[in-house]
Formats: sequence, structure tokens, C-alpha cells
Amino acid sequence: MGMSLVNRRYRSRRGSMHTVTECRAEGNYTLWVRFDDGLEGRVYLGEFALATSYGRLFDEDLFSRAAFDPVSNTVTWGGGINLDPEVLYRDLASKAHAAVH
Repeated sequence: MGMSLVNRRYRSRRGSMHTVTECRAEGNYTLWVRFDDGLEGRVYLGEFALATSYGRLFDEDLFSRAAFDPVSNTVTWGGGINLDPEVLYRDLASKAHAAVH
């Protein structure tokens, strides 16, 4: 209960940011995420895994260890690799919007 109160206070200071409630790494550098408003889906991160600054994600074993850090509200991997959930949210929201229209 104490942790949920800490997260609630932390979330209220973040304003309108979306919060990841669940995530998991899947094959082919794909990350499945669910957000607090119910939006969920898969985001392909292959281009990030190949980028210079995220090159360590190219290791599939490391990529498979994706986790969510509720304090920083980031998807994270060992070695200090973090992804802003807003970027993931925008990608999923644009796919959902395109599917409807």
C-alpha cells in the first residue's frame, strides 16, 4: 500500500504523461506495452537496437530483459538504457488512429 501511495503522488506531479502498466520483450526486437488508459500493442524497436547509442540492445539476450521502472516511468534495460514511454505511446496511438481511419 505504501508503494502505491508513493507512485500516486509521483504520478500526480508528472501531469498528463502516460504510464506503462505492463511491458514485455518479444522476438525480433518487438516490445509489447500496456498503458494506464488501456492502450496496448507492439512497438518494433529494431531501428533503436541498431542505432549507435542503443547498440547494446542488439544483443537479444539483453533486449529480452526489458522491464518497467515505476519510479522513473521508463522502460529500461541493464546498463542504463531507458526509453521514454511517451515515445512508445505516440507510436501506438498513431497506429491505432491509422487503423480506425
